[in-house]
Amino acid sequence: MLQLKDIITPVDYVITEGTTLTEAISLMNRNKWNLLPVTDIDRKLIGVFTRTSLFQMVLDEKPLTTPIKHYIKEQVETLPINTPYEKIDKIVKNSQVGTGVIIDEQEHVVGMLTKTDMVMSLLQTSQELKIVQTLKRTLETALIHAYDGIVMTDEKKIIQMVSPPLLELFNLQPEAVLYKPVTQVLPVLFLDNVYQSETAEVSGFLEINGIKYIVHRIPILEDGKVIGAIGKVVFRQLNEVSELFKKLQKAESKASFYHQQFQKSESARFTWDHLFTIDPYMEKLKKSAVKAAKGRSTILIRGESGTGKELFAQAIHNSSARSTGKFIVVNCAAIPEDLLESEFFGYDEGAFTGARQKGKLGKFDLANGGTLFLDEIGDMSLSLQAKLLRVLQEREFYRVGGTIRIHVDVRIIAATNRNLEEMVSEGLFREDLYYRLNVISLNVPALRDRLYDADHLIGRFIIELNQILGTSITGMEDRAREAMLSYAWPGNVRELRNVMERSMTFAENGKIKFEDLPDYLVKQVSSNEPPQNVSLVENAELEAIKKALVQVQGNKVKAARLLGISRSGLYEKIKKYKLPR
Repeated sequence: MLQLKDIITPVDYVITEGTTLTEAISLMNRNKWNLLPVTDIDRKLIGVFTRTSLFQMVLDEKPLTTPIKHYIKEQVETLPINTPYEKIDKIVKNSQVGTGVIIDEQEHVVGMLTKTDMVMSLLQTSQELKIVQTLKRTLETALIHAYDGIVMTDEKKIIQMVSPPLLELFNLQPEAVLYKPVTQVLPVLFLDNVYQSETAEVSGFLEINGIKYIVHRIPILEDGKVIGAIGKVVFRQLNEVSELFKKLQKAESKASFYHQQFQKSESARFTWDHLFTIDPYMEKLKKSAVKAAKGRSTILIRGESGTGKELFAQAIHNSSARSTGKFIVVNCAAIPEDLLESEFFGYDEGAFTGARQKGKLGKFDLANGGTLFLDEIGDMSLSLQAKLLRVLQEREFYRVGGTIRIHVDVRIIAATNRNLEEMVSEGLFREDLYYRLNVISLNVPALRDRLYDADHLIGRFIIELNQILGTSITGMEDRAREAMLSYAWPGNVRELRNVMERSMTFAENGKIKFEDLPDYLVKQVSSNEPPQNVSLVENAELEAIKKALVQVQGNKVKAARLLGISRSGLYEKIKKYKLPR
């Protein structure tokens, strides 16, 4: 019968309260341990020093010569060396701790039991069928609760075991992985490397869906021959590791931040690759904008707040002949009216009290040879509208307090969320300026009118925000997704991104749950009832059509086939329920 002493990791070192941070780091790194048992001078256990404790000492900026005394955790799970194997089985099944400390009859520390030890013991005792079956059940339970992803292969590189976190990370089902060649279903792990090298190795940083991970590849040897391999995919603790380097990079990050902010103010960061959509109308709009970018005409971008008007403007600039020039932004609603003119055209020395001695260049000067983006153009005063019209017509202006005519070559892209036609009829916006701006008009639809984009953007934001937040979110539970897709999104894409950032920050188990969503969204979705005069059957039909269209990314032929109706019948129902065409 297998004995505990045969499978434990021996501890041949004495670690006391006086052990320094340097010594602890060296031991943990050399032996690949997650914790160190701390004893008194008689080798009796008094606590453990964990990887988390090490991180905390570094974050607290403790010198390397600092003793670990005040970072020792006293609560420790111990096992006597003579513990029967049946009891070990139960303990491993129920324990949430990755490593247990083994003590002898005199309560001296003699070793540690890790879940890797359990894996190794399973392989070493494969000739004992009953024990193998028991260990397999134990190991499967351990894998379910494992924090990181684990996969184990046999001598023929066939996957024998895999943990749920790994399946979740790569969005795979167990039946698609188990008993299949690892090189076929998980080639990105390169687990077959260790069959040739017979040496454990660690990969560099890899990435999937915005989640960074590393792979520990461990060969399992018997009599000098590789009889299997273990792949450990670490992805949920990498953000903790990155915390260790933040303070060292602080000064450099600050300098980089200010440099980037300066560049952002005069450059366009976004291209068409940043505009994520599968909506047919949006795809058509992008093609129109790409064509418009190649010309010189003024462009007016219209749409509700948060739909991505500035993203369109930056993408247009970057795909135009002016892409090497500057992209200057003026928010007409954010600058006080009495300062707006000087912001636009600059001013000469002594133009007004408090002016700079050498004057100041305006946005038109700065944008010369590039693009000037006028956001919220509908909030501009009538007097400034007249001066802007002259610049658009003559390509020249005078600085405030100046007498010299300034010639500029600037392309104007304007944006607004207001109804300019109504403003013209009410005398709030100059008609001649309206026609000058409205040469090429692009209307960006609200997110609620882009049935297929909400679900698509959720997936894209998970990838993007995983990189920014350091999270490891792999998806969203069905109830949460249904709530997100049934919400009207008055704040459009901007609101969707903010909700995703909030939900991913609060999510704890790898997937966003319904309770992770903001309260206001949950309440509004919960209070929504089927429209009046719409029966429960009709409401169910409506939801089925929506889901089918999202699933096939708006393809009407595929959606009709999926629903089991004709294409003409689908178009009639789309018209009936006033869905986007």
